[in-house]
Amino acid sequence: MPLITFAVSGEGTGVAQTVAVSGAEYTIQTDAYPAFGGQDAHPSPLAYALAALSSCNQVTAQVVAKELGITIEHVHIDVAADFNPTTMTTGQHREGETTFQNLRVDAVVTTDATDEQVATLGAETARRCPVTELFRLAGVAITNDWRRA
Repeated sequence: MPLITFAVSGEGTGVAQTVAVSGAEYTIQTDAYPAFGGQDAHPSPLAYALAALSSCNQVTAQVVAKELGITIEHVHIDVAADFNPTTMTTGQHREGETTFQNLRVDAVVTTDATDEQVATLGAETARRCPVTELFRLAGVAITNDWRRA
C-alpha cells in the first residue's frame, strides 16, 4: 500500500494552541494544566496522546475483528500512564523521564466472541495499532488487558 500523509498546522499564544488538521474542516484545541501556565480549558497534549492511543485501539480493533469474523457491539477502553515532569519543567535530563512510563490499556469488549478470540483481538490490536507502536518504539512499557464484558 502507498504511504498516506497526515498533516497538522498549529498556532497559539502562551501554552494554548489551535491545531488545524489538513483536509478537515475542524480544529483541535489544546491547553495545559495551570501548573504549566495553562487554563485547563482544553485537553493537554499529553491527554490527547492518551486519547489518540484509545481511539486508535478502537479503530484497529474493528479492522482486526472483521478479519477474525467477530462482531464488536461496544468497546470500553481505559488508558493510563505515569509521567514524571522533571525533565520537561526543569531541564534536568534523566533517561526515560521525557515520556510516559507504565502505560496501561484496559479494554472491555461487548461481543459475540469467545474469551480466546478476545485475547487474539487484543494481541493483534496491540501489534497493529500505529499509536501503540509509537509508544513501544519510545521504550514505554505497555500492558494490554482485553476481556469480554
